[in-house]
Amino acid sequence: MDAALLAEREAFKRRAMAVPTIENKKRKVEEPPPKKSSSSKPPSASEKVNMNKLKSTMGSSSQYKFGVLARIVRHMRARHMDGEDHPLTLEEILDETNQLDVSSKTRTWLQNEALKQNPKIEVTDAGDRYMFKAPFKLRDKKSLLKMLKRKDLNGEGGVYYDDVNESLAKAEKIVQTLTTDGKIIQIPRPCDKKKILFYYDHTTDFDIDDEFIKQWRSVSVDGVDDAKIEEYLDKQGIRSMQDQGLKKLSMPKRKKGNMKRKNRAPKDNEHMKDILQDYSEMSADKAPR
Repeated sequence: MDAALLAEREAFKRRAMAVPTIENKKRKVEEPPPKKSSSSKPPSASEKVNMNKLKSTMGSSSQYKFGVLARIVRHMRARHMDGEDHPLTLEEILDETNQLDVSSKTRTWLQNEALKQNPKIEVTDAGDRYMFKAPFKLRDKKSLLKMLKRKDLNGEGGVYYDDVNESLAKAEKIVQTLTTDGKIIQIPRPCDKKKILFYYDHTTDFDIDDEFIKQWRSVSVDGVDDAKIEEYLDKQGIRSMQDQGLKKLSMPKRKKGNMKRKNRAPKDNEHMKDILQDYSEMSADKAPR
């Protein structure tokens, strides 16, 4: 090889070695260490303080307070159904319902407002004990039958089955027994299907001929209103009873506003027109000419 080319090659190598270069090396990505779950760590003092603050905040919220009240009412009703009617203090109620951890603000609200104003809770004369306030004072089957009979004699009608069920333990079984024995009647209301209980007075029972009952049941009046039935009976010579519905009260007509009165000219001596005489002609004759 030519010596000149060799010398030029060596010079090129030296220049190339003199130029600095930066080498990019691949770095290993280090994964972060797994975090330990907070459940395994015992709560610190600051976390306990935050939990107490949260509890006090919950105790002052209206949703929490009404939840405590609803639980108390359900417990008092359950006690009444079990035959436990002795009154309890607020502390005893909270103890039986496992709610002793309520805040002092909630206790004050329960004692001064909620329990006293609740229609399901009755406050004793002393004012520090509470018991369930049932719609009726019923103890057994005899007391229910006696109440229904008294209402029937006084013309007060029946009572709601729901109120009896809330007042008497094992009300469903007792009502079914009295109905089967023919001592009370259950009638559902057409508007909301709520059951009404009535006393069954057998003194008004009378025998009806089977032929009459058969003919009565054979007549279909579905889709016919009372006005058309009354019109048909009237054409057949059968008069229906009157004044059975509610009377419509006619409202008195209001007087119209003050009308403008016509002013009449006053007339003198109107009350003496029959006895007064006119002397104008006579005075004219006597006058000097």
